[in-house]
Amino acid sequence: MVGGVSRVLLIEDDPAVREGLELALTRHGHRVRAVESGEQGLDRLRADLPDVVVLDLMLPGMDGFEVCRRIRATGDVPIIMLTARGDDMDVVAGLEAGADDYVIKPVQPRVLDARIRAVLRRIGRDQAELERHGELTIDRAGLVVANHGVPVSLAPTELRLLLELSATPGRVHSRQQLLESVWDHGYFGDSRLVDACVQRLRAKIEDDSTAPVYVQTVRGFGYRFGPV
Repeated sequence: MVGGVSRVLLIEDDPAVREGLELALTRHGHRVRAVESGEQGLDRLRADLPDVVVLDLMLPGMDGFEVCRRIRATGDVPIIMLTARGDDMDVVAGLEAGADDYVIKPVQPRVLDARIRAVLRRIGRDQAELERHGELTIDRAGLVVANHGVPVSLAPTELRLLLELSATPGRVHSRQQLLESVWDHGYFGDSRLVDACVQRLRAKIEDDSTAPVYVQTVRGFGYRFGPV
């Protein structure tokens, strides 16, 4: 979320429904990206990870169930499915595919808005817990890091280093400060521990570890977290 505004990816093939929901959700304070097919939705998801996906089950081509399974296989973005029938089989199948909630058509925008806000609260994706830095997201409460929506596996020291640096973007931390805060309070050790951990962290979170965006070197001083 950015400034308390949730980013919604709406995948709906009916032009009238799509345009109506896009306008209504925007009026409710959401930032909406609307597409008409599952394939377009997956492409958009890879390009710009939303806070929540609103997904019609009855899509041409790749149906909503398959789209839901593919989204869930690569990340944990919440999914609210739209179903025209409210059939128990559809609802169960959608939930088993990985959806977090459902709304039956015809959709009342205020109901969908309430469901979006509820699912974000329920899974802890509020601004206080989930930080977004470019394509890197950090969930401090859940200790989960993702890059381009893909979870990143970090060793405990790498995670502590990232949490320490990202807590104060733009601030320069000396190697000694990082040794004390990340390894142990009052720890006086070899600063090469910091450099080696930074290199491992960059290899996991940077698109190009030779041109780091997030963990930046300040020559002669230490490291800072960007982009700044």
